[in-house]
Amino acid sequence: MKPLLPVEQHFGNIEPVYLFYGAMPTGVSVSETGRIFVCFPKWGDKVEFTVAEIVGGQLQPYPNLETNMVSPANVTTSFISVQSVVADGSGTLWVLDTGAPNFSEPIKGGAKLVAVDLTTNTIRKIYTFTEDVVLPTTYLNDVRFDYRVGRAGYAYITDSSTKGPGAIIVVDLDSGTAFRRLNGADSTSPDPCMLPKVEGRILMNRSREGVISPFRLASDGIAISPDGRVLFFCPLTSRHLYAVSTEALRDRTIPDADLCCRVEYWGEKGASDGMITDAQGNVYAGDYENNSIRKIYPDGAMDTIAHDPRILWPDTFSIGPDQYLYVIVNQLHRQARFHYGKDLRQKPYSLLRIKIGELPAPTFS
Repeated sequence: MKPLLPVEQHFGNIEPVYLFYGAMPTGVSVSETGRIFVCFPKWGDKVEFTVAEIVGGQLQPYPNLETNMVSPANVTTSFISVQSVVADGSGTLWVLDTGAPNFSEPIKGGAKLVAVDLTTNTIRKIYTFTEDVVLPTTYLNDVRFDYRVGRAGYAYITDSSTKGPGAIIVVDLDSGTAFRRLNGADSTSPDPCMLPKVEGRILMNRSREGVISPFRLASDGIAISPDGRVLFFCPLTSRHLYAVSTEALRDRTIPDADLCCRVEYWGEKGASDGMITDAQGNVYAGDYENNSIRKIYPDGAMDTIAHDPRILWPDTFSIGPDQYLYVIVNQLHRQARFHYGKDLRQKPYSLLRIKIGELPAPTFS
């Protein structure tokens, strides 16, 4: 009898919540009442609706199918290609629409931030952006909120461009004024020295025609401290975590060159897509190279709370009122664009969760 050789250890009590057999999801958010919302950007899959709610074990277009149907006449009032959905804990689901199917140049008026009232399930407000905020290269990725500043609060959005400058987009939710910060800074840009490795293989763009190029994607993951004073962020192709004062981000009298000097380096956490913060100030981040989820404490210490072969590219995180950490797992690295046009993804994609015993960071006092 041949001896059994030691194998890699896996740990963390991961539970499946929902399995997706259709389009690939990227975003998830759990509301304060436990409602679960997901989104499906248009990256080549057949997407019947780009925002959905999981109701009774089924996907339902949210807030309705009509809002998910796009025509040239309604690009501002309908959902085009949604990358992120965020429930704010106070009755609103925020929908971040890239307006850029297949990473195209954003459709004019299509890139937007939409507030949906969870009581009436109707759109309450739409924020669009000027051409100096949403650039031809912009890809709106994720967003965080703080209602304790300004008359109506502020939103912070990552621009995770693949071809242009990364940035943090700051939005005054009262006036609708938006502006770019840390535009093209090292902290919002891909790490030029990083060579991502997933499932033991180097991750690069590999086209159907055989053209190979480095995979580069700018600021992506974003999280905000429980008091709203610190914004954590990271580029997708980077293993580094950064933080900056939200007060400094909002202060336009501070030039970007000076703002860069106020960015704090929090060390190497692994390569992450999504991030989230709990009410105690702990930051949770995926490590897509190692099928893992990290917990970063307020003092900078770090633990790996889950390492599981099922965590095949942890994308977006959300913390529910049940004190579970929810995560979309979507095999993003197996897409055809990385494998000479051959799609290696295997359905189902999944929504997983792990008990953390903490509530989400609040957006209000």
